[in-house]
Amino acid sequence: NLSASHPTFFILVGIPGMEKSHTWISVPVCVMYSAALLGNLVLLVTIVKERSLHQPMYLFLGMLAVCDLLLSTATVPKTLSVLWSLSTQISFNGCLAQMFSIYFVFVAESAILLAMAFDRYVAICDPLRYLTILTRSVVGKVGVVALIRSFCIMFPAIFLLKRLPYCGHNVMPHTYCEHIGVARLACADISVNIWYGVAAAFLSAGLDAISITISYVLIFRCLWGLLSPRASPKALHTCGSHLCVIAMFYTPAFFSFLGHRFSQHVPQHVLISLANLYVVVPPMLNPVIYGVRTREIRECMAHLL
Repeated sequence: NLSASHPTFFILVGIPGMEKSHTWISVPVCVMYSAALLGNLVLLVTIVKERSLHQPMYLFLGMLAVCDLLLSTATVPKTLSVLWSLSTQISFNGCLAQMFSIYFVFVAESAILLAMAFDRYVAICDPLRYLTILTRSVVGKVGVVALIRSFCIMFPAIFLLKRLPYCGHNVMPHTYCEHIGVARLACADISVNIWYGVAAAFLSAGLDAISITISYVLIFRCLWGLLSPRASPKALHTCGSHLCVIAMFYTPAFFSFLGHRFSQHVPQHVLISLANLYVVVPPMLNPVIYGVRTREIRECMAHLL
């Protein structure tokens, strides 16, 4: 009976109230997605090809590039299809698969950013033990743990959506499938879905953000005690790129998350625009930030090209 209450497909209507501008909106989205693909692929190939970049910091950066590629690719092609009115339908199971993929990659990327913060902490506060603590084996294990944690946190969300009756409601005001957006189409109480989403966000990105903050407090405390006047600017420069990436990753994601769940006064087109920004802007800018600010990557990219 429950399976019979599931719609065969959902209809994605794009950005409500801005249907006439969909074609114009698709242009920057397409450009940013193309830039994200090109930038992250070049960065990833550079790290793989250049043996001098097979160090923990660059290996984590390679993982970040993979996450950016997967996050944008899980959403943008369907978004463009909706904005161009090529295909606005997505099957029920396909919608759940897309939703799981987005949050799975998002939680994994959050873990990678935490690992990069720990990498910077060890490199600055305990440099003599850097290569002893962060071996390639440890870096690989961190990646595996990030994937396992993402799977364990996000897999129950599929069953929370499958248990809901939808009573034929299948028109979704969005460009791709989000957990709370799908749940709101149900004709039943979705409080469990709402609070599970809050708990999952806090146990993943929330704790990661707190841990990253603690890491940088310890880093700045360590830098404050350095005797060399040249050491602090150099060390701060290595952290600057990471802090920019963190700000771009968490800011639109948290605004979108909190807006969807707790704000009844934010226009729907603003919330959906934010949801689209956090899957395309960070993947586009991350390789640019690291490519411009990191001399080793600039030189290796130039050599490779």
